[in-house]
Amino acid sequence: MSSGNLKLPPAIFKSSNGAALNGVNFQIFKSIAKSYLYNPMYLQQLSVINFKNYEEAELVFSKGVNAFTGNNGAGKTNLLDAIHYLSLCKSYFNPIDSQQIKQGTDFFIITGVFNKNQQTEAVACSVKRNQKKQFKRNKKDYQRLADHIGLLPLVMISPYDTSIITEGSEERRKFIDNVISQTDNHYLDELITYNKVLANRNALLKLIADTGRYDPSLLEVMDEQLVQSGNRIFERRKAFMEGFTEIFNKHYSFLSDDAELVELAYESQLLQDDFGGLLKKTVERDRALERTTAGIHKDDLQFGIHGMAMKKFGSQGQQKSFLIALKLAQYTFLYQQKGFKPLLLLDDIFDKLDDERVTKLMKMVSNNDFGQVFITDTSVKRVSEIFEKIAVEVKLFNVSKGAIDA
Repeated sequence: MSSGNLKLPPAIFKSSNGAALNGVNFQIFKSIAKSYLYNPMYLQQLSVINFKNYEEAELVFSKGVNAFTGNNGAGKTNLLDAIHYLSLCKSYFNPIDSQQIKQGTDFFIITGVFNKNQQTEAVACSVKRNQKKQFKRNKKDYQRLADHIGLLPLVMISPYDTSIITEGSEERRKFIDNVISQTDNHYLDELITYNKVLANRNALLKLIADTGRYDPSLLEVMDEQLVQSGNRIFERRKAFMEGFTEIFNKHYSFLSDDAELVELAYESQLLQDDFGGLLKKTVERDRALERTTAGIHKDDLQFGIHGMAMKKFGSQGQQKSFLIALKLAQYTFLYQQKGFKPLLLLDDIFDKLDDERVTKLMKMVSNNDFGQVFITDTSVKRVSEIFEKIAVEVKLFNVSKGAIDA
């Protein structure tokens, strides 16, 4: 394929005012896309033992679109979750590793063989009950799981993503942190540091309340540590959102044919006030409540449609389109930052989307703008018809009660 035929993600081939990128920038993006096509990242093989409802399964994948079809409860989503483990060292759906072990057994093992830059990356995750999780890359144990994050970037779109809209601010912070952490290990370390200091400060506030002994100097030491770490996280989040919002808007416009006006905004106490000053202002309140009430652990994202809250006024279809645009923006951001395309996992993506948006979305994720894609759906007929309509080859896997036919 000549470089002149290369396509770029729709969210990045225009400048902020909608005009085409200048020659220099366009060539940079073409170079990124070209290098990806010659050095793709994709998952070649997946093996699971005693994982959720699977006793044992081995799969070999296409570099393009792979679809798992079968009835609800058959285990389709469990395969996506196994892939998620290999990328991010944890389940997408349940933070307790031991609960992923097949009932009646004592361990699970997930192994994957990736091709990245024409080199093999063998990744294995194993969990035994009451033991520490083991994670290996090319047969070598990781000392810190955080060191693996970002090596094999991944984006998952799932019905469970509705919690990003409907639940509390923690879900939206987790979304931001997941995106940034896959491109910046220092950010992940900073989050770990901040949360440790925050836990220590909260423990001190409780101790002060329990004993009645208050040493302002001890609290000031913790405040200084919290401010240093919190300010770095705040600046990183703020810079991230400045670029991410533009990418998101373009993806939503594409999905909705510019029919709806949506808003995405970053909210933080630190946008208006100095963090150190905030801690001083709230110290008496913190002592009364026995917890820290100011800081970046209170950050949030505001989602709107036509000037109203998406949570209250967005239809199910609009909310799903909003979430898909968020995740596609995450994909584009990771692609820009890493220089190659992440894996894209689409769980039950066709539900609550009209046929036009489904066709448009599948056509977009199936061309050279995206890399390897994994899809789940209950209907093999629907999947086959969608991809026949857009003339895209798809590798089908029929899943039934933990058994797989390719």
